[in-house]
Amino acid sequence: MKSTLIIAYGNIDREDDGVGWHILVGVLDALGREVPSSPEEVFEPHPTDTYPHVQFTLQLYPELAETLAQYERVCFVDAHTGRVPNDLNIEHLAPNFQQSPFTHHMTPQTCLALAHSLYNAQTEALLVSVRGFSFNFTNSLSEPTAKLAEQAVETVCQWLLAVDSV
Repeated sequence: MKSTLIIAYGNIDREDDGVGWHILVGVLDALGREVPSSPEEVFEPHPTDTYPHVQFTLQLYPELAETLAQYERVCFVDAHTGRVPNDLNIEHLAPNFQQSPFTHHMTPQTCLALAHSLYNAQTEALLVSVRGFSFNFTNSLSEPTAKLAEQAVETVCQWLLAVDSV
């Protein structure tokens, strides 16, 4: 398998905002890999670990550029609100610096742009985002988001297999 990272992000204590964690667990389970019981158990991957490497974080941050530059491909997994047209949104990404008025908000495209600018990374990237319907203080998913998460797990697994068969 090509060097691959799946990076999921969101707040697992804010209901559907934590869908990335649930998808990450679903992908690991589908691959027959050990499934951590909490995000604290997901450690930085060792270079000899089986691909895909996985990472979960609360949000994207500039220092991820160095990590992204170490991989041939990366899949970002997150929740989105209803502003995105598809409930299950799949996008192939290109590096693109995007300004944000918030210091705590960074897009996957901006992370890729930093990796490209700083390390000349040519990382192939996919964004899998799932619509969140409820953002209450709980670590379970709403029913519609849970169904979309199942579809997202299948999508990520198909992407992993499709890219490796080429």
